Amino acid sequence: MSGGELIVIGNGMVGQRFVDALRARDPQGDWRVTVLAEEGRPAYDRVRLSAYFDGVSESELNLHTPHDGVRLRLGEPATAVDRDRQVVTTAVGEYRYDALVLATGSYAFVPPVAGTELPGVFVYRTLDDLAAIRAYARGRRVGAVIGGGLLGLEAANALRLLGLSTDVVEFAPRLMPVQVDQAGGAMLRRYVDELGVRTHLGVATTAIRPGPDGGVAALELSDGTDLDAELVVVAAGIRPRDQLARDAGLPLGPRGGVLVDETCRTADERIWAVGECAAVDGTCHGLVAPGYATAEVVADRLVGGAATFPGADTATKLKLLGVDVASFGDAHGATEGCLDVTFTDPATRVYAKLVLSDDAHTLLGGVLVGDASAYPTLRASVGGPLPAAPLALLAPDGGGGGARARARPPPGSSGHPGCRGGRGGPPRGRGGGVA
Repeated sequence: MSGGELIVIGNGMVGQRFVDALRARDPQGDWRVTVLAEEGRPAYDRVRLSAYFDGVSESELNLHTPHDGVRLRLGEPATAVDRDRQVVTTAVGEYRYDALVLATGSYAFVPPVAGTELPGVFVYRTLDDLAAIRAYARGRRVGAVIGGGLLGLEAANALRLLGLSTDVVEFAPRLMPVQVDQAGGAMLRRYVDELGVRTHLGVATTAIRPGPDGGVAALELSDGTDLDAELVVVAAGIRPRDQLARDAGLPLGPRGGVLVDETCRTADERIWAVGECAAVDGTCHGLVAPGYATAEVVADRLVGGAATFPGADTATKLKLLGVDVASFGDAHGATEGCLDVTFTDPATRVYAKLVLSDDAHTLLGGVLVGDASAYPTLRASVGGPLPAAPLALLAPDGGGGGARARARPPPGSSGHPGCRGGRGGPPRGRGGGVA
């Protein structure tokens, strides 16, 4: 392909990144671009979405950059793709394409629980969602969040800032189960509890009950607990938005998403997919870094390059409820024969874990809670040798204050020189917990 009419469906963070990347590679404008956006506002920073409750304005979150030769159609979502005619249909009309990029992102998963349709139940995905939550919260006292992952904790903080007493319900046995291990989750829970946010772990929401006014009034939990809740935010995960591709007959990944190869191309040579809707070799990635990588790949391919998807960078570093949390590499120790080095200091509320190769020479991943100052050094060292002794990296002050550290091989192994644990020891990531 050497240029022509290019349609981009979606103007989220990844869709905008794709347009920017293409224009950087195609300054002469061989590709004439039309972007079909569902929302009535241009791309904004969803990673910083919660900053809206800290007073950050919509304009400060804006990511849109105007480009010559790019038409942005706000509030005009695509409704169908006709692959035979190479046409995208909207409520306004039809757009012919020589190449089509699907950047439809994801939608909030709402579990099949009675009462999710009640007034006062919200998801946490867009600026419109946040504005609706703020408006509904006025005059209310108690809120709850279904989901204790990254987005759920951000939503809990939002309800705190709005003056609501807040509960968080998480089906997994720990907070942020994707990013941190059991001990890290326990440390994070201590921080959250101290802020007055009540956590309910290892339980499910079985129903959302209405009050006399018809709006939400309470949650019923699987352990028999009832929680008062005048406002509920559902933050139970996301699903790829793949309906357009499904209706157009494009193959999907085993768990949804538009199936693409390492070039981010679908089974139709004229159609590509980027971001959360793309199942690269069958896997969808719900983080912005892999999404940006897919955008760069497709932009390069459309101008004759040979880029391929480099693999998903799942490292994350963030501050939740004022707490530093980071994970990188093989944070959960899935590599065969790997070792753990853990450090816990209840006095300073710091937990850290490094995952090492079976010879203890190669850093594979890690988890940091409470102090993520070592994150840049550690993340850069993944796949190579540690730049210093493990405890020097995790406890530069020498590990005082009652901290504990241990290196531990997986269950059933014969141990490793200098490591405690071994055959019959506790499962990796479950010992050395918070005192």
